[in-house]
Amino acid sequence: PHTRDLSVFLRLLARSATGQPITAYTSHLLGPRLGQEMHIIIVDNGRSDILKKEKFRKALFCIRCGACMNTCPVYRRSGGYSYDYVIPGPIGSVLAPHKGIKKYKSLPFACTLCGSCEDICPVKIDLRDQIWEWRAEVNVSGNLGFVKKSAMALAAIVLGNTLLFIFVGKLGRMIFRVLPKSICNFITIWGKTRDFPDIPAKSFREAYSERLMNGRGNGK
Repeated sequence: PHTRDLSVFLRLLARSATGQPITAYTSHLLGPRLGQEMHIIIVDNGRSDILKKEKFRKALFCIRCGACMNTCPVYRRSGGYSYDYVIPGPIGSVLAPHKGIKKYKSLPFACTLCGSCEDICPVKIDLRDQIWEWRAEVNVSGNLGFVKKSAMALAAIVLGNTLLFIFVGKLGRMIFRVLPKSICNFITIWGKTRDFPDIPAKSFREAYSERLMNGRGNGK
């Protein structure tokens, strides 16, 4: 905002991105050389439209440090190419739908809503809330699709029933261990650009129960 704020933002950018004391790639444009002209071209690229939307305008605070990508469990497992947008990660999931909600309708759902990105953001962008709002926008605009709607309805039923959740978890682990990874990658869109992870033999519930049975839980 002001020259006096420059040192704060330089440290903020580097520490949030790579943990360095200060950034190493900042350019300072102080004016034209003697006898020459300097032309500054400001590209809006839809920023004015985002500014008009109260629910999403905080996304413009982004300083492009990449902290949200470093902490995001989805981005760290899938990588940037899976997002099919110039800016990946949580901030990309928020910005991309502004460029075309139909084209980037899947990105707001590439999130666990854990809130880690929002907690670590140095400029406190409400990323989790914006991703949640985009999910609603995708649904209201009619871009969610029958398959996604059905999957969400089914997930709500499974997640709301403990016994059913345990059964589906066991069935899912068995299916993905039996089927070749090539088939799994064909079924999952993101798997086309990334190897499918190894499926654990036991669920967290089973592993934790065994830990308690062996006397290693509850601080023992």
